[in-house]
Amino acid sequence: MRNLLNYDGPVLRFITKIVQSVWLNILWMVCCIPIITIGASTTALCYTCQKIARDEDGYITKAFFHAFREQFGKSTAIGVIMTVAGLALSVDGYILYHLCFTAPIWAFLSAVLIVAVIAYIIVALWIFPLHAHFDNTIPALFKNSIMIGMRFIVCTVVMFCVILAMGALIYYICTPCIVFGMGTCALLNAMIMKNILIQCEQAQA
Repeated sequence: MRNLLNYDGPVLRFITKIVQSVWLNILWMVCCIPIITIGASTTALCYTCQKIARDEDGYITKAFFHAFREQFGKSTAIGVIMTVAGLALSVDGYILYHLCFTAPIWAFLSAVLIVAVIAYIIVALWIFPLHAHFDNTIPALFKNSIMIGMRFIVCTVVMFCVILAMGALIYYICTPCIVFGMGTCALLNAMIMKNILIQCEQAQA
């Protein structure tokens, strides 16, 4: 028990990482305020959380803004594409909901929409972490996101559940837990996908 609570013990190291994720969550929210910068801010968050998950030393604030600047253009483009796609899916869902059973083709269109939403969620979970870790084109990032997300579907589901659990905690139980928010979710998901990214690195070599 004493070893667990040592300065370099696993418990205190995990607590330190959670505290760092809280600070990163604050940075992420502040940098998302212009809205157009959501993509760059999310990439920077994923990049820094991956460094924390790998136990790499360094200043997390400096690492966050380094990634924010370096990947700003491509991350912003990805963020805009994801936002437009999300809005399009939301509008389609709204229309289908109000056309419920009023046309024979409703069931088919609903099935297509469900598949599209699942694909969107998979891409949203993977594209920013992959962009933070690998240098690739935007089309390749979208392709790799869906392929890796499907290949490691169990990890994808767990990552999605992490975000759902955080959202439920904030909305239904304890609103002040928003201080953990996306920062802690990104850190936990970075820990989950750490070995997968290592496999991807080895496959590229």
